[in-house]
Amino acid sequence: MQLATLLQDVEYTLRQGSAETDVCDIVYDTRKIRPGCVFVCIVGTQRDSHDLAGEAAAAGAAALVIDHDIPMPAGVTVVQVPFTRLAMAQMSAAYFGYPARKMTLVGVTGTKGKTTTTHMIKTVLESAGHVVGLVGTNGITIRDTHMETANTTPESYELQKAFAQMVEAGCDTALMEVSSQGLKMERVGGIFFDVGVFTNISPDHIGPGEHADFEEYLHYKGLLFQRCRHGVVNADDEHLEGLLEGHTCDLVTFGFSPKADYRTDDYTLLRSRDFLGAAFHISGAEDLDVRVNMPGRFSVYNALCAVAVARVLGVPHAAIQGALERVNVKGRAEMVPISDDFTILIDYAHNELSMESLLHTLRDYKPKRLVCIFGCGGNRSKLRRYAMGECAARMADFTILTEDNNRFEKVEDIIADIKQGMAKGNPNAPYVEIHDRLDAIHYAIDHAQPGDLIALIGKGHESYRDRMGEKTPFLERELIEEYAREKGMIQ
Repeated sequence: MQLATLLQDVEYTLRQGSAETDVCDIVYDTRKIRPGCVFVCIVGTQRDSHDLAGEAAAAGAAALVIDHDIPMPAGVTVVQVPFTRLAMAQMSAAYFGYPARKMTLVGVTGTKGKTTTTHMIKTVLESAGHVVGLVGTNGITIRDTHMETANTTPESYELQKAFAQMVEAGCDTALMEVSSQGLKMERVGGIFFDVGVFTNISPDHIGPGEHADFEEYLHYKGLLFQRCRHGVVNADDEHLEGLLEGHTCDLVTFGFSPKADYRTDDYTLLRSRDFLGAAFHISGAEDLDVRVNMPGRFSVYNALCAVAVARVLGVPHAAIQGALERVNVKGRAEMVPISDDFTILIDYAHNELSMESLLHTLRDYKPKRLVCIFGCGGNRSKLRRYAMGECAARMADFTILTEDNNRFEKVEDIIADIKQGMAKGNPNAPYVEIHDRLDAIHYAIDHAQPGDLIALIGKGHESYRDRMGEKTPFLERELIEEYAREKGMIQ
């Protein structure tokens, strides 16, 4: 493929060589350079790969893409662009044959709820016969194939490659989480979404290497609504007006507001052996009764959003209702039904905000005891440990302190920090300390009382346990079910 073909959508200046240079691939990691590729120089948070341009040329790169001046290596084509990340996104789309244009594309952004909402939408669309590829925090899913990703929104080359694989696999819809970093770093550059979705926003990802302040965070989230045809947005969020500044899409709203297009004014909590969720009625643009198999008010919001997206895409009511009643999102308030006497669920909550939201939601179901099992990751901020310990002491009836991904710290040191927070939240809060997480799970099941609601939090969908840098298999749903079978609780 000629370099000029890859550059057809790119604003560029040819600094040396020829745009008719033949290239075999697009590379931005020097470890993946192969003869004949085009190497895109990117300014990262830790390193500027423009400094490696000479090394890339010596390794056989046929062309370089730069966005600021460098010493020009001999014998290689060099093009200069305003921003290499955007250029890479546009070039990658051309390289893979513009796969995003061959599917309906839905992008979901927000501080909380992206993963759950995308999975809800996926379940609903599939119930209507669509073949849906998914990109997000839990990785990339294409039919029965699952791949892990380093970022919620992958780098543009990997993203376009995934889209191409979706098209080849027969997907008619691509559904993805769009992070603020993904927008800022132009990982979705050159992509136009059929539907853009906004769940909510609160201060997050602010600091070195991320966003300078909340205003910048809000700005980049809002860019999605200048790159989509239809916007489905949370009418109740106090920052909605600022987020939508400059938007170019038509809007559909959801929420509890009487002005929302898809709205509800109340909901009923439902709990049984295999159902922990809510029932509610949607009015406004539709007249629809819904049961969603995920707990609490935040699940009602996510379901309202999923319904609005589905209706924008023409999904019939019956498919929506059936899908939401059976929806199950791995690691997000995910029930593991093993007993009629008590409920156990797993959740990815791994900071104070998400932990407090989850425990508050579960408290609404009026359990006999709200039991919380958690630890905190090693080689991470101690402030998170103090805050989560304080939250557990205030909100749980009983806490089981255990490991999370300890990495290179001792579990007893991490738990000691958590206990400092617990002493602040409630010095009399009952707890037990069990260092091995599997033993902690077994203890919770063995000591469960009728009416208990047990929340196993922190790891959620993760399939490993990290101890001293060694990752070993550890998928909590399977481990819970395995122990329940051993005890004769399930078949």
